[in-house]
Amino acid sequence: MVGIIIQDNEPIDRALRRFKKKYERAGILREFRRRTAFEKPSITTKMRLQRAARRQKRMEEEAG
Repeated sequence: MVGIIIQDNEPIDRALRRFKKKYERAGILREFRRRTAFEKPSITTKMRLQRAARRQKRMEEEAG
C-alpha cells in the first residue's frame, strides 16, 4: 500500500505530486494491467525485445 505523510502547511498539490511519484515507482498500475488482461507469451516476448531495442538505441545515442 502506497501512502505519504502530509507535512504541516504543505499544499495539497505538492502532496498529490509526491503520492503520484511513489505510486508510479511502486509499479502498481503496471502490475494491475498485467494481471487484469491476459497477454499471449508471444506478445510478451515481442514487447520485451522492443523495449530492449529502444534501451539499446538510447544507450548508443548517449555514448556517441
